[in-house]
Amino acid sequence: MHPGDWLCVLAALSITLYAAMSLWSPDRPTRAIVRAGGRTVATLPLDRAARYEVRGPLGLTLIEIEPGRARVKSDPGPRQYCVKQGWLSRNGAAAICAPNEVSLQLAGRSETYDSMAY
Repeated sequence: MHPGDWLCVLAALSITLYAAMSLWSPDRPTRAIVRAGGRTVATLPLDRAARYEVRGPLGLTLIEIEPGRARVKSDPGPRQYCVKQGWLSRNGAAAICAPNEVSLQLAGRSETYDSMAY
C-alpha cells in the first residue's frame, strides 16, 4: 500500500465514524409530558429542576424533574410500580401509575418507537 492509500482508508474511517455518531446517536429528551385521566395536564421542560403535583382518583402523585431526567417521586397507588421505575432519562421512556390514572413520559425532537410493540 502506498501513502495515498492509507490516506484514503483514514478518510473513509473518519467519515464512517462521524456518520455513525451523528446519525445514529439517541435523541435526548427535552420535555416531560404528564397525563392524568387520559388527558395531558402538563408539558414540563427538562432543562431545570422542578416539582409538579398531579391529582388522580387516589390522591396526589409527585413528579420530580432534574436537568435531563424525571421521575415519579411518590404515588398513592398500592404497588408503587411507577415509583420503582426510578429516574427516566431516555427519549420515549414512561412511568405509568395505573391505579391513580397518572403517567409520565419523556419526549424529544423526534418520536421513538418501541420495537417490542410492533
